[in-house]
Amino acid sequence: MEEVSVYLFLGFLESGKTKFIQETLEDKRMETGENTLLLICEEGEEEYSPEKFGIKNLAVVTLENSSELTEENLSKITEKYKAQRVIVEYNGTWLLQQFFDAMPESWVINQMMTFFDANTFLNYNANMRQLVFDKIQMTQMVVFNRFKGEFQKEEFHKIVRGISRRPDIVYEYVGGKAEFDEIEDPLPYDINAPVIEIEDRDFAWFYRDMAENTKNYINKTVKFKGMAAVSKKVPKGYIVLGRHIMTCCEADIAYDGFAVNCNNLLSDIATRDWLTVTAKIGYEYNSVYRAQGPVLSAIKLERTDPPEEVVATYY
Repeated sequence: MEEVSVYLFLGFLESGKTKFIQETLEDKRMETGENTLLLICEEGEEEYSPEKFGIKNLAVVTLENSSELTEENLSKITEKYKAQRVIVEYNGTWLLQQFFDAMPESWVINQMMTFFDANTFLNYNANMRQLVFDKIQMTQMVVFNRFKGEFQKEEFHKIVRGISRRPDIVYEYVGGKAEFDEIEDPLPYDINAPVIEIEDRDFAWFYRDMAENTKNYINKTVKFKGMAAVSKKVPKGYIVLGRHIMTCCEADIAYDGFAVNCNNLLSDIATRDWLTVTAKIGYEYNSVYRAQGPVLSAIKLERTDPPEEVVATYY
């Protein structure tokens, strides 16, 4: 089956998606001879000017509502127009998973970009956090349009990086000037300290960085507070120690933790006990993960009180 390259543009109404796609399709370098489909999932105030497009074999299809976003329908459209390349202006109120579920088997995501109006972004994040998270979590680039000099880049940067470290961040000013985000993201703790001490407020960052960059922690010593989990699935002499972490919103709160070899330092540990552990980090197979993963060998293990904020966040 011939692969169909998909270019996915995300964002809310009036975020700059249409303008960017229009300019992209006007670029003569986009004319590769491929049959191209422009799939529009929402219509804002700005309209396309097809007469300016630099692509000959281009079809434009608009989906009026999310019920049309099905694999069967997208497959029919692909076959009808013999599409070899699809450019999607996605609806900002539709969750991304719905698009992934509807993608025909031949469709392959080639590029994903997310656009926000800098004037409304902070308000959207405060009131529609799930939708903001949804449009950032897997994107390759976040573009803040209509950015102004009085805005604090750190505010925008922190929100994006709290969701993902993957995307590039671009600030495009009202006058057309664009700047890439060059703010460094130092960890909120010293990874090179003799004992890496994780404050309660920083557990989510620690958990994610440990998962993404495990090799940086092997053979190092760490100290943190967590809630124990004990079950028959955990090997004898081990516990899981972690926290409930909120990545996006209350609906996605989940318990995440690490396998800890207690080394007989503390007995009668029960699920939901709060403990402070000092441990050396190794990397080996453990049935907690059903694979290899970070396994902590306790040097010191003691009971403690829960943190002020029981649920860990990135903020």
